[in-house]
Amino acid sequence: MTLLRPPALRPGDTVAVICGSSPVDDQEHLESGLRALTSVGLKPEVLASARDTGSMYDYLAGDDALRAQDLTRALTDPRYAGVLMACGGYGMQRTLELMDWSLIDASSPKVLVGYSDVTALLEALAAKLGWVSLFGPMVACSGIWEGPQEYDFQQLMKLLYTPESVTRLAFPGSRTLVPGVAEGLTIGGTATLLTAGLGTDTSYPARDAILFLEDVDELPFRLDRVFTQIRRAKDYLDGVAGIVLGTFTECGDPEHVDRLLAERFGDLGVPVLAGVNIGHNTRMQTYPIGVRARLDADDGTLTFLDQVLADRQG
Repeated sequence: MTLLRPPALRPGDTVAVICGSSPVDDQEHLESGLRALTSVGLKPEVLASARDTGSMYDYLAGDDALRAQDLTRALTDPRYAGVLMACGGYGMQRTLELMDWSLIDASSPKVLVGYSDVTALLEALAAKLGWVSLFGPMVACSGIWEGPQEYDFQQLMKLLYTPESVTRLAFPGSRTLVPGVAEGLTIGGTATLLTAGLGTDTSYPARDAILFLEDVDELPFRLDRVFTQIRRAKDYLDGVAGIVLGTFTECGDPEHVDRLLAERFGDLGVPVLAGVNIGHNTRMQTYPIGVRARLDADDGTLTFLDQVLADRQG
């Protein structure tokens, strides 16, 4: 299946900045991130959810209706050329529960960027609208708020402004768990969020796909449970073409995690590449969701077979 590619951004574009999950921890970080976006020519507009400090529960940015309203507005208002999530946390599943996808014109995709809890939304954009999106750094989080000199920010902006220049991702420090080459649609994200979505109408199966997984703050036995659930959800993992494994920081003994990754994914008969710099607590490359790509687990590269974002018309 081919997903619709949103247009690339241009200097002068207005972008919506929202929260779909938890509140921003530090509004000064948000302000710094906004300045970084402005410095490269974007015009960020902050919606109410990104200013709410936990008016319903301290772990949610406003109530579910506010977050769904802001997301719907961001995806439908023609003034916004793109949507940049302020942060992750917890709550995107609650937001998705209230979304009316019929209000959004699926034929007019917009680029949306986020990661962690936003994984659930990236999956939903693929499943409900057929849109390409970006698993990448968020406005009030590490990688953007420190300023435009940050590696994460530079990699994201290269993809947003000049997608024709980003033809592949290279991972020099990666490890080949299972050798080989595979082609498929890039999907995935934070593993706990993918498993939380299994059985819902916003889950996007991994058949014929290059599945990316990463996570943070999960002890090895909990990671084991997550990976095993992914394996047992046969409709999800059956027919996967290849697997890319990112960061698993703050997840206990790294050697234990490495053994677990090899044991849970090494017997699937597909190429597996581990240790790529995508995910939490790393100098992060942006990973497109929904683009045809070729994984070379021996060479440590992911080559895009289509341009990630479409050229702007006019």
